[in-house]
Amino acid sequence: MNRSPLHGKSKRWHWQRTLYLTAVMLLIFSFMAWPVNAWMESPSELHAIAKLQEPARKDRSYYEQRGDIVWEVPSAGKRIALTFDDGPDPKNTPKILELLKQYDAKATFFLVGWRVQKHTQLVKRTVSEGHEIGNHSYHHKYLRRGTSLAVIKDEIMRAHRVIEEVTGIAPRLYRPPGGYYNENLVKVAHANDYRIVLWSWHQDTKDWSSPGVQRIVNKVLDHARNGDIVLMHDFNDRSSQTVEALKVILPELKKRGYSFVTVSELMTHRVKAHTNR
Repeated sequence: MNRSPLHGKSKRWHWQRTLYLTAVMLLIFSFMAWPVNAWMESPSELHAIAKLQEPARKDRSYYEQRGDIVWEVPSAGKRIALTFDDGPDPKNTPKILELLKQYDAKATFFLVGWRVQKHTQLVKRTVSEGHEIGNHSYHHKYLRRGTSLAVIKDEIMRAHRVIEEVTGIAPRLYRPPGGYYNENLVKVAHANDYRIVLWSWHQDTKDWSSPGVQRIVNKVLDHARNGDIVLMHDFNDRSSQTVEALKVILPELKKRGYSFVTVSELMTHRVKAHTNR
């Protein structure tokens, strides 16, 4: 039986198609077996690339090296800065002032603007006895990330005007309520000639929570280091534990050879070799 020419042509096309598909499959399998690192960065290389693309993290070391924020001054020798927040307070502040005078100690008081307006004579007494006044905002509002530049400036400068009006001195140190800091806050502070001051992380007494006199005492004495900035509060409407703790802290640290200075005095002993300001 004779086969038509079309039959032979169809057979040749069938074999050509089979060869083509086989070649394609082999090519696919070869790519699947190809080592990943031959055409793509390794996981470690990808991680490195990702880190380069991330924005620089602005943490404590960043702001500390620039001199934008001060936590402590280790180069200050046997000097400690006691700081008191949230006042003035007619109950506790006078008692603290008496204790400071007794032990020839100077301190820095970070004041809330509306309380300054309410207790002007107490603020004037604090200044007249040689203590430093710092700005602690007007309303004690937490200036968290996302707070606008306008709100931050209003909180700082409204308190600034009140303090300057009462004392005749323009404050230059600012402590943000709650210790919240961010790039916007740093920008506003710098633009208005302020230095942000926080505290030594190992010297947060948490006295605002009334933890007990002995706990406040232990926190300060057990961790005392050269150049510490100690966080305490003169305003505490629930107790006078801070006052009682100071009766132990002041004589003991003085016995150890420490002197008590303002934050500004402490900063004069700051090594500035690695800062831009």
